[in-house]
Amino acid sequence: MKGRLAAFLIALLLAGCASKPEVADKIVVDKGDFKVDTSHTARAAYPRVKVLVIHYTADDFAGSLSTLTDQNVSSHYLIPDTPPTSGGKPVIWQLVPESELAWHAGVSFWRGATRINDTSIGIELENKGFTRQGRVKQFYPFNAAQISVLEKLAKVIIARYQIQPQNVVAHADIAPQRKVDPGPLFPWQQLAQQGVGAWPDASRVAFYLNGRGPYQPVDKRGVLELLSRYGYQVTPEMSSEQQKRVIQAFQMHFRPKEYSGLPDAQTEAIAQALLEKYGQG
Repeated sequence: MKGRLAAFLIALLLAGCASKPEVADKIVVDKGDFKVDTSHTARAAYPRVKVLVIHYTADDFAGSLSTLTDQNVSSHYLIPDTPPTSGGKPVIWQLVPESELAWHAGVSFWRGATRINDTSIGIELENKGFTRQGRVKQFYPFNAAQISVLEKLAKVIIARYQIQPQNVVAHADIAPQRKVDPGPLFPWQQLAQQGVGAWPDASRVAFYLNGRGPYQPVDKRGVLELLSRYGYQVTPEMSSEQQKRVIQAFQMHFRPKEYSGLPDAQTEAIAQALLEKYGQG
């Protein structure tokens, strides 16, 4: 009896020893007061960053830098209108580490998600924005050198976090009731051709246009339903003016030659082509 009891206790002891975690010294990181074993990576782990948001500053460089380093607003990067060079390479400003949250999006929505600050990288471009001539906004163009370095930076960020084309967005896309930046002169199509952002295939837009005139009026509810499916925030309680701002934001991004905010056949066809290519949010 005593022999069986001793054997049982030994078995328990061995089982307890076997259950203790084994440490692989080659992949243990010394953190000072403790060490961390990094040998196992959970499969249910996802990058925080899913969205890249493009802004303009509506100010000169000094004013932009002052605003973005103050307590109320911030962005991960600031690109001057004419980037200076160092050793023959353009210089941009990183104001917030990519691992940290910057307050650049504000109250926002994209593809079913809110709090876009939590899941995004923000890039600010020095640009005066627009001036008003009567009721008409006159937007300022972007410098080619500025767009060139933006393209390079955006490609690195997109590759690092595997950001989908449809998640490279304008500030106006995620907050159309408050923002219009980076405006209709921002070269979305040019950047999309270089792998930065989404753009519809012209042949599919023509297919969905189906011979209609581009500015032929269409049902606004149908257009808003398409934009909602693509990613924009559309709610039943929106006023007519709020609905117009959503359509304008979409048009400034994907049909910048005419961004009246009126629902028309070309706007509808572009939305349909985008949904076909990238799916709905």
